[in-house]
Amino acid sequence: MYPTLDLGVAVRPGRTVLTVTGELDMDSAPRLTEAVDPLDLGRTVTLDLSAVTFVDSCGLNALLALRHRVRLVGGTLELNGLPDQALRLLDLTGTRSLFTLCAGP
Repeated sequence: MYPTLDLGVAVRPGRTVLTVTGELDMDSAPRLTEAVDPLDLGRTVTLDLSAVTFVDSCGLNALLALRHRVRLVGGTLELNGLPDQALRLLDLTGTRSLFTLCAGP
């Protein structure tokens, strides 16, 4: 059985929190994009990634695409609880500075 990606959405005043659990990779990144499609991105969108176990280049591309979409409509994207492996990926690709990172949810 392959690792799965579980997503949860909570809409709060002025903020949408999307909780991501599992691996964010080539197989699962499209699910993140689909989950975000119906959301109001013109506000603060917080991704709680504290339960993500792995992020590959496709997962990073999904995060970059989401950042772009949110910014286009005047929103803000925050990444909370990014695991060390994902932080190293951001550092290796020079993309850490593109995101607003927070320690936890």
